[in-house]
Amino acid sequence: MTRTITLIPGSVELSDWRNVYRGAAASLDSDCRAGIEAGARTIEAIVAKGDPVYGINTGFGKLASVRIGNADLATLQRNIVLSHAAGVGEPLPGPVVRLVMALKLASLAQGASGIRWSTIEHLAACLNSGLVPIIPGQGSVGASGDLAPLAHMTAAMMGVGEFFVAGARIPAQAALAKAGLGPLSLGPKEGLALLNGTQVSTALALAGLFEAEHVFQAALVTGALATDAAKGSDGPFDARIQKLRRHRGQIEVAAALRTLMNGSAIRASHLTNDDRVQDPYCLRCQPQVMGAVLDLLRQAGETLGTEANGVSDNPLVFSETGEVISGGNFHAEPVAFAADMIAMALCEIGSLAERRIAMLVDPALSGLPAFLTPKPGLNSGFMIPQVTAAALVSENKQRAYPASVDSIPTSANQEDHVSMATHGARRLLGMATNAAHVIGIELLAAVQGCDFHAPMQSSERLERVRTRLRAEVPHLNDDRHMAPDMERATALVMSGALAAAAGGDVLPLVAQETAL
Repeated sequence: MTRTITLIPGSVELSDWRNVYRGAAASLDSDCRAGIEAGARTIEAIVAKGDPVYGINTGFGKLASVRIGNADLATLQRNIVLSHAAGVGEPLPGPVVRLVMALKLASLAQGASGIRWSTIEHLAACLNSGLVPIIPGQGSVGASGDLAPLAHMTAAMMGVGEFFVAGARIPAQAALAKAGLGPLSLGPKEGLALLNGTQVSTALALAGLFEAEHVFQAALVTGALATDAAKGSDGPFDARIQKLRRHRGQIEVAAALRTLMNGSAIRASHLTNDDRVQDPYCLRCQPQVMGAVLDLLRQAGETLGTEANGVSDNPLVFSETGEVISGGNFHAEPVAFAADMIAMALCEIGSLAERRIAMLVDPALSGLPAFLTPKPGLNSGFMIPQVTAAALVSENKQRAYPASVDSIPTSANQEDHVSMATHGARRLLGMATNAAHVIGIELLAAVQGCDFHAPMQSSERLERVRTRLRAEVPHLNDDRHMAPDMERATALVMSGALAAAAGGDVLPLVAQETAL
């Protein structure tokens, strides 16, 4: 961790959350301490007064009417954490868990959760000591918050469960001791504050958004390359066409495609005497499809940015009046909708790219050798990579069914409508990987197609992309083991190296505040 992001609770930029996800450390702005301590004093006053207040001296959920005596309040908080740590499945990825911890830190630091400063310090110390709680990925329905996964996070801080430390699974108590930390002891309301909230679903959705950025940008590059490989027209990218449609994303995508293809000798070679009147939609409609994708991703980013800066546990503490009010901020419906939008966007990025791959391998459509091999028949060339791309696109279509339209009652019908946000968000990393593989295959096919136009070259920017790929993957003359080529190409997509080679300055970003 070479950078530290200062989190100003309620005002954190998407770019800062992205940096934490990519490995930056996180610290809280010191100005938040007074508000945190005021919230904690409010809880102390309620406990001293003795009136029943949900989450402080009562049971939880359907058991909210059960009054708990002061002598049992510490046990109450410990019990809720241990009983709710009931997740199953593969652990969430380390970068996602770190983002969960940072999101929870920023939420609690707004002073509306009644948590003590010492507990905040413990969470921050775990995050920045490289302690990554092992959180099973399944078990949340997105209300009342991400209870089971956040309970696993909190249990590890209490010395129960396990941490990942430098990639190794270590019992929680031993990992804490190695980092110089003791097990966390919870005060009134603190267990509920830590395990209630939307931080897991939000972190998963943000991770999906950040990976979708790389895939989206790479798809613009491969789309421009495929257009040149097929000797397609850049006329549909004319600014006047986009201006009449008025959509911001469409205008920006067309501008990026024009810039990427500017100066291409391949394009110049067929400006005249070309019998074709129109290109297939997969080339011609790139601004319309990818522009809509960009607008959708930006809308999802705006929603997630708002959610990340909010307070989503329950009940909430208002220290100015001494009130604790029970509400429903834990309901993750906004996150569910955002995750569904990202899923649809990823699905469409891959779907359009796969059609370009299919077009390139078909000599009747592309004018190139069949399956992009100099010796079709003896060699199969890109026949099966296109099949793989089709399989991945179909898998993403199956995964893209909206999670937000589902609900199932829980907690003896007390929690009778839930968001399924965590279901919707948890699929996104897999969908992004699938889409990245499709774009990696398109990169290989498009560069191979451009090779057949030698000695003519594409634009300066696209030639840099071709050079970058050819440093990893040689031209395909005769059939060879294709999987390693595909993995290398996909790595260029997922790392952002492909977009960087093209010049990230021309490619629209979902979060505009940070350049590549």
